Amino acid sequence: MRVVLDSWALLAWLQDEGKAADSVDAYLSRAEAGHDEVFVSMINVGEVFYRLARARGMETARGFLEDLRAMPITVLPTPKKLVVTAAELKANHPIAYADAFAVAAALRQAATLVTGDPELKTLADKGVLPIDWLVR
Repeated sequence: MRVVLDSWALLAWLQDEGKAADSVDAYLSRAEAGHDEVFVSMINVGEVFYRLARARGMETARGFLEDLRAMPITVLPTPKKLVVTAAELKANHPIAYADAFAVAAALRQAATLVTGDPELKTLADKGVLPIDWLVR
C-alpha cells in the first residue's frame, strides 16, 4: 500500500495521540518491513517543523528533522508541477495551502492520504482521493 502522511497525521504520531498515533506507527512498521510505502511532502515537513518549534522549541523541531532521516518515509520534493496542482486544489476547495500539498502528493503518488484533519473530509466525499481517517 502507498500512503501519504499529512501534517495532522505526523503531529498526532509525534505527540502520541492515541489511536491515530497507533495507526501511523502501523504504517511505519509495515514500511520498515517493506510492505507499505510511506511518503510526506516537504511542505508538510516544514509545517510540522514550525509547529514543533513553536510548541516545544527549536531543538525539538531540529530533532524531528534528524529523526525523519532514519524513518521509513520518503520525503517528496516540491517541483513546479506539484505546486501548480496544490494551487489548483486550493483554488477549488476550502482547504489550507499546506493541506493542498499533502493532497497533491497523494494524487501524484497514487496513494491514500492518511489524516484526521476534518477540513479534508469534503475531498473524500467528492471522491477526489482515498483517505484513511485517523481518530484520536
